[in-house]
Amino acid sequence: MFYKVLLIIFVSYTSCFSQTNLGYIKGTVTDKVTKEPLPGVNLLIVGTTVGTASDENGHYIIKNIQVGSYRLRASAIGFESQIKTDIIVNSARPANINFELSEAVINLDGVVVSSEYFYSDPFEISSTASFSYEELRRSPGGFEDVIRALSLVPGVAQASAGRNDLVVRGGAPSENLFLVDGFVVPNINHFGGQGLTGGALCFVNLDFVNETSFSSGGFSSIYGDKLSSVLDVSLRHGREDRLGGKATISASQFGLNLEGPVSDKSNFIFSVRRSYLDFIFNAAGFGFVPEYWDGLAKYNYNFDAKNKLSALFIGAIDRVSFNNDNEDDIFDNARILGSNQNQYIAGVNFTHLSENSFYTVSLSQNYIDFDSEQRDTLLNPIFINKSTEIENEIKFNLVSKIASNSEINIGASAKLINFDTQIKLPNYKTTFGEDLYINNLKKKEDYYKYAAHIQYNDLFFNRIRISAGLRIDYFDAISNSTAFSPRFSASYLLDEITKINFSTGIYNQYPTYIWLAAVESNKNLNPVKVNQYILGFERQLRYDMKFKVEGFYKDYYDYPASKIRDYIVLSNTGSGYGGTTDNFASFGLEPLISEGIGNSRGVELSIQKKSSDSPSYGVMSLTYSKTEFTALDGVERTGAYDQKIIFNLAAGFIFSSKWEASFKFRYATGNPYTPFNVDGTQSIANYNNSRVDDTHSLDLRIDRFWDLGGMNLITYIDIQNVYNRKNSSQVRWDYKEKKVDEGSSIGLLPSIGVSLEF
Repeated sequence: MFYKVLLIIFVSYTSCFSQTNLGYIKGTVTDKVTKEPLPGVNLLIVGTTVGTASDENGHYIIKNIQVGSYRLRASAIGFESQIKTDIIVNSARPANINFELSEAVINLDGVVVSSEYFYSDPFEISSTASFSYEELRRSPGGFEDVIRALSLVPGVAQASAGRNDLVVRGGAPSENLFLVDGFVVPNINHFGGQGLTGGALCFVNLDFVNETSFSSGGFSSIYGDKLSSVLDVSLRHGREDRLGGKATISASQFGLNLEGPVSDKSNFIFSVRRSYLDFIFNAAGFGFVPEYWDGLAKYNYNFDAKNKLSALFIGAIDRVSFNNDNEDDIFDNARILGSNQNQYIAGVNFTHLSENSFYTVSLSQNYIDFDSEQRDTLLNPIFINKSTEIENEIKFNLVSKIASNSEINIGASAKLINFDTQIKLPNYKTTFGEDLYINNLKKKEDYYKYAAHIQYNDLFFNRIRISAGLRIDYFDAISNSTAFSPRFSASYLLDEITKINFSTGIYNQYPTYIWLAAVESNKNLNPVKVNQYILGFERQLRYDMKFKVEGFYKDYYDYPASKIRDYIVLSNTGSGYGGTTDNFASFGLEPLISEGIGNSRGVELSIQKKSSDSPSYGVMSLTYSKTEFTALDGVERTGAYDQKIIFNLAAGFIFSSKWEASFKFRYATGNPYTPFNVDGTQSIANYNNSRVDDTHSLDLRIDRFWDLGGMNLITYIDIQNVYNRKNSSQVRWDYKEKKVDEGSSIGLLPSIGVSLEF
């Protein structure tokens, strides 16, 4: 009798367990331009007969789906159908998949033009790439980092190993624009440099990223005050069924996520993460110990179908400790610029939908303070910097569909900037022999920035897509305060799978606040300008594979150049952690003049395959480029971030709902550097005329998924630099050994990650 009872309990439990090993897909379908909900759209799981249709509010739900990886097609009469891949269904959390459909284009032969696997923003014609959450998460060697996955995009170079300094088509790391849910964020990285956009690791939690869109050039007038690229990160909403979350431990951090409904009209997401490298570094006796925290919170409230409110907060705390326990530690730490930082973005966004249009109004504040210092071997200060930058912004944007294939985007913004800085740089002699001296600089100023744009998009003869716009920016801190930025893009449809793209425009970027601080005459600087020209060809090789080739030319002028160091243009600064390694050049703490010029040109080729009925995916990209800049001495020199050849190959295979494997191989020409003389000095005649060795590495990753009936366990092993290649990262002078120190990146680096969703 006892055994019969046990058998009944076991059968009941396994029956419940098998039932809970089901999940569901839900989401909304809206118009790509107006964001209006689209009812009656057919949603079908590709390769099956399972599907549904969206309701009058654009919502849909498909229940009772076996756990696994799926593709979902959205189709409706009059709209281009769209397929989203790599949809992971598990029993812990619903897969929330939203579609934005564009009206169908019919060519002259009466054929509906549709690229189901590759969709794009009608306002952004050239040089764009989109990544879903799953594509970012599984990237080998990416630390599940939003920015590191972009290394596969053509034209993106790596400025230094182990950092997120984006170098796009020869542009400096300071030339990149970041947006999170429409809010401009000056830098989304831990341990970032002042006025720069790079850092050690992205502090936006990937678990809450819906998708990203990255433009490497030719972007529309909607985006301004940056020269090279735009990364737009879209966060998802919290789950609406119940409270859930995720606990994670990965290669460098551990964290906890929570999400769920607040009411029937609202939901939230929340996360907090902490690094554990400080425990490891302290245990290993390292002299330099970094530590960081970050947090994210988002709240969404739907008043009704046409009025929505969202609030966002993302913050990061970075700390650096120096364990000067012995002479070796003191010497090593004397070569490091350490920086304690606090930063956050807080904002509220209101959206109103009306017939064939919508508008958004947002209020936000960006805050960042730097407490940086570098000391010599006697612990005397080489450099001390205490700065605070606060940007308060109000922004309005209206998008309206004028006709079936015509849209207009109009927007304006205003910023109040509070800038406060205290800097000391006593008696510093550069390796080139110049003296830099700042005794006790103190400045506290308020600035204003204003901007307005109009962007128009239309389709002519069902073959020619035109996007034209004008942007006007104003910055009251400099004498030449107004900048005009006209933009134009066109795409010609050769047939339903082939098109030619062209983009051109003027792009302006204002000097960073720290460049204006040291010398009053620096307020006579002009906005930095670049004229861009892009010509591209793309063709679908098959339904899930696209080929693309683009040529680009960037003509820089009015770049700040040093009057003291007449070989320096600030376009050649801004990567790494700065300090004595680059003679404090990126801070611009010297008289500057807008007379630096340069150019960058190249050709990019890429092939991308999405996972489809063939459960494989991959990206191959090849870039050949050349970048040169000229400072006040009139000598044209190789740009500091010139990498002539960059080759990337990444691919993966989904074996089953439980196993997936992927790899990434990268090869790049070595970065330019200035060699050292026998006494540790450097010569202007040799500026950037040498290169480190070419770099290459192979990363591998294996993922294992465990559905535990209401919970989902994800484990992975990620092995970076499999064949232990010691790539050169930087060349500097070892003052202790009196010789060149050719530092190298970390060799073979295995890491394990574990995440439990509940």
